[in-house]
This record gives sequence, C-alpha cells and structure tokens, in this order.
Amino acid sequence: MAAVGGSAAACCAVLLAAVLLFSAPATTEAYDSLDPNGNITIKWDIISWTPDGYVATVTMFNYQQFRHIAAPGWSLGWAWAKKEVIWSMVGAQATEQGDCSKFKSSPPHCCKKEPNIVDLLPGTPFNQQIANCCKAGVIKTFNQDPANAASSFQISVGLAGTTNKTVKVPKNFTLKAPGPGYTCGRAIVGKPTRFYSSDGRRATQALMTWNVTCTYSQFLAQKTPTCCVSLSSFYNDTIVNCPTCSCGCQNNVTHPGSCVNDNSPYLQSAINGPGKITGQPLVQCTSHMCPIRVHWHVKLNYKDYWRVKVTITNFNYRMNYSDWNLVAQHPNFNNITKLFSFNYKPLTPYGGRINDTAMFWGMKFYNDFLNQAGPLGNAQSEVLMQKDSETFTLDKGWAFPRRVYFNGDNCVMPSPDSYPWLPNASPLTKQPLTLPVLVFSIVLATLLAYV
Repeated sequence: MAAVGGSAAACCAVLLAAVLLFSAPATTEAYDSLDPNGNITIKWDIISWTPDGYVATVTMFNYQQFRHIAAPGWSLGWAWAKKEVIWSMVGAQATEQGDCSKFKSSPPHCCKKEPNIVDLLPGTPFNQQIANCCKAGVIKTFNQDPANAASSFQISVGLAGTTNKTVKVPKNFTLKAPGPGYTCGRAIVGKPTRFYSSDGRRATQALMTWNVTCTYSQFLAQKTPTCCVSLSSFYNDTIVNCPTCSCGCQNNVTHPGSCVNDNSPYLQSAINGPGKITGQPLVQCTSHMCPIRVHWHVKLNYKDYWRVKVTITNFNYRMNYSDWNLVAQHPNFNNITKLFSFNYKPLTPYGGRINDTAMFWGMKFYNDFLNQAGPLGNAQSEVLMQKDSETFTLDKGWAFPRRVYFNGDNCVMPSPDSYPWLPNASPLTKQPLTLPVLVFSIVLATLLAYV
C-alpha cells in the first residue's frame, strides 16, 4: 500500500507540475509569429553641438507589418541621465514645462527630469515643422502607407555635455500609442547615421547615434480582447456567433454605463457625457461585448473557385477607426484571385516559404474610415480564391480562418467544434438525444433485460 500511495503521490505531483506549467503566464507575450520582427525603433541622432549641449533629430520608425499608431497618437517619455533640460523643440512639444525657476531669463521649453513628448497637430506653422512631423502622433504601417510610417522631431538639449564622451544617453524610455502596450529596451549607442544630399552626391553623418527598440504586447495593452470573429456558410443555416463575453462580461448591472442599446433614449447622453473623456470604449450591448466584430461567411462554391464575404462591424460608439487593417490566416490565401473593395497584400512571416497570411485594408477616401457604431459602422468585401484540388474541402471547418487580427490585435475565435458543418458530415455530438428518444431508449433497454 505504501508503494501504491507513493506512486499516487508522484503521479499527483507530476499532474500538479503540468497544470502549473500550462497555467503560468507566458514569457514571450510580445512575440507575434505573424510579425516576428515587428517593432518601433527610436533613432536619436545628434546633428550639432551647442555651448552647453546638442541639437538632435529623433525619429520613430514603425517596422510593424500590420500595427499602426492611431489617433490620438503617440507620446514618448524618458528619464535624463544627468540634469539636462530641453531648450527648444521643433515638430513636437513637451506636455509640461516643469520647474524652470532657476533660469532667470529665457526659461527652457522643459525642465522636467522625465519629460513627456507629443507630436504637433496638422496645420502647425511652417517654421515649427520638420520632415515627418505634425501628424497628431499617427504613424501608419509600412505596408499601408510607407510615406507616413515614421514620425520625427528636433530637440535642443542643454546641460548635457558637448562631446560624444561626455553626453549620457537617456534612460527608461516609454512609448504610449496612445495607451500602454509597448515595452522599450535601453538606449544602445551605435554606428552614426549617414545622411545623403538630394542629388545623392554628398554624405554627412550624425555626431552620435543611439537606438531604442520598443515591442508591443496585446497582453499589456488591455485586460480583455478588442475584437471577435463570427462564422456562417451557405451550406448550413447555423450562424456561429462570437463566444459569449469575448471582450469581457461587463454589463449595465455590474458596470453602469459600460454598454448602450442602439435604440436606447440615453444613447446620445451616454456618448456626449462626462465619460467620453476617459478614452474607454462605449460599446453596443451584445453577448460578446466587443468593439469590433469580424464576420466570415463562406458564400459560394464554384467548380474551380470559391468565394468568401468578410464584414467588419464597429460596435464602439466612441471610436472611428481610420486607416484600419485586417489580417487573416488561411491555407488558401496563396490563391487569391480577386478582391472587391479592399486592398490586399500577402504577408510571409516564415521567410517566404508559406503564403497563408493576408493583410486587407480599406481604399483611400472610400472605406478606409470605419464609422462608429450605427448604420454606417461597417465595411465589407468579398474574396475570390482558386481551389487547390489536393487541399480544398468544406469539411471540418477547413473553409474558415485560423487566426484573425484587427488593427494588430488578435481576435477571439469561436471554438472549432462549433463551426458550421456540412449537412452529411455533422458529428454525433451535434445531435443530442431528444427527451422522447431518450425515454424510448431506456424503456427498450429495460425490456431487453428481461428477454
């Protein structure tokens, strides 16, 4: 018995270890297999020395495939290594000046030990601009708009040292875009950046350059997901809705004002009320409570082709999604033949070996602006794909996407066992016994026991 007890105890210990292993928080939350090298790189180039410091150009490059920084834009912060101050800025501004009382005349632009910097707005006077500035902090993805995938400003720093031996790099960089989600590493001094003249015949270089890399984690950005996926097909009347409470289980009983019915007389007051300034979404009351729902409908099946309809619906009464994008993963995306009303670009996160990921976004001035919740709060398109005779099937949910992202955030998918099945391929678990059949089965088994 002791041996048996010891064996059982060992077994329980192994099971407990397995449970702890799989329930432990992941250590690679910032890694995304569809965008393994995605990051925002901050490049700090000192371009000239001043009597007590330097002038630098700071540029943020968005190297993420499908995640942009939307309105109200980025804010960048750091901690000075010494007692530096910001004398002036072009193309951006510090949100607070801080205590500059020790400066008797011409106080600096900012004296805070940990300044917070934001972009200037469009329409800023020309003499306060530099290239790639003044876009209200919005940075597009390189795939959608490469000309607007960077943001820059110029900063004049004082009390900082006047050589690359005495200058100390700032510490503790933070990037909000506009909320949390990005984690920035330490500044690393690297090879000075080279600048080329417009004719390409002359090159100059920065006096000193350091880089900071910031990576995104959806886990850090918000406590609950921001989108979900629903499914339907022409061969089954079942509509698979988003899982219940996909984006949280708040309701008006436990969290007053967390959602609003679209026919509620209090809708306008809820939208325009004091809660608007919090930045929190105000969503239409639904079973999933998500600001965004993506619906995938298998529409038609031809001899050599098949067609899918994709609809994006905005349930957020406080948010217009400008320059949105949608990323989906499906094995037949290597044979996209035609797309209607969306732009499209294949993504090859595995070095070009597999082409199963597609990025979609709206057409400029047509449907790139997704209105807040209401009659116009949706965008839709159809995708025509050529069949691969060796892989194509409508069986076992093959026709539905493996993963879906909206604006870079992973959407909640329904459980695979709930997908619409072909009528002649439905599993037995999809057909539970009705009460009359169950009673008949029990009576029959009782009678047979006496035969």
